[in-house]
Amino acid sequence: MEKSVAQAGFELARFIEQHPRLWVITGAGVSTDSGIPDYRDASGQWKRPPPVQHGDFMASLSVRQRYWARALVGFKALREAQISGAHQALAALEAMGFVELLVTQNVDRLHQRAGSKRVIDLHGRADMVKCMTCHYQMMRHAMHSEMARMNPAFAVLNATHAPDGDADLETDFSTFHVLDCPRCGGILKPDVVYYGDVVPAERRQAAQAGLNKADAVLAVGTSLMVFSGYRFCREAHAMGLPIASLSLGVTRADALLSHQWRAPLTPVLTHAVKQLTLGQRALDTHGLSSSQNRQGASRSSGSA
Repeated sequence: MEKSVAQAGFELARFIEQHPRLWVITGAGVSTDSGIPDYRDASGQWKRPPPVQHGDFMASLSVRQRYWARALVGFKALREAQISGAHQALAALEAMGFVELLVTQNVDRLHQRAGSKRVIDLHGRADMVKCMTCHYQMMRHAMHSEMARMNPAFAVLNATHAPDGDADLETDFSTFHVLDCPRCGGILKPDVVYYGDVVPAERRQAAQAGLNKADAVLAVGTSLMVFSGYRFCREAHAMGLPIASLSLGVTRADALLSHQWRAPLTPVLTHAVKQLTLGQRALDTHGLSSSQNRQGASRSSGSA
């Protein structure tokens, strides 16, 4: 249900105090304040046509031409994005010792720029490209610079930015020159898990290992409509872990939630961090830091 910022922030702080080792999963909502559009509305429905499918990208030159021409225009939204208050608040929670692991479905690397260190980029990172044949890697900006040189007419176009570095550009893409792998001539693809692709096993296993150590799950800014993220909520529910959500709309995991706040992310997270900071200071005045208190509680319960 919808709550005031102060009430939601207070309740979130209490949830974190009661479950001080959080497994956090984030989605596009944490980056909308950074100027990166999201995919879905408050009811979980697509705002625009779904993103390109992995199989289509690999099978069709025309799909790749359209993708890279639009990216040449739209990627500046990712390149120029600044960290949001939500990113900063989540980094602060980690610094305070409350985050066991942060798993993000975003590909913008803004959590890392905000200072979060325990991060798994579940769906990869958009600032890298990789050859699908020989696994050669290069930075995305270098590829874009080369394709801008190859396609000067496209490089000067403008269009409305869309999610994940796309742009709402429609034109004849048949003359667009796509850069192939400079090593083997193979297909270069962003190092991102597309729809129809699978999350690499080592990434999925690392996320699961973090979940096994956590006290609770906190989903922030995600509808959890994509199974790669939702699966962990199902697993957490099977493990008996509380699951909380902070978002502006419905989630696929609504039936599994123990706590839900439909409220603006940055103000609520910021309010919660302030409440927790006050709590830590109160403990410090009595000669016991909250981190020591949590460590003592972990030892008394037999936790590592």
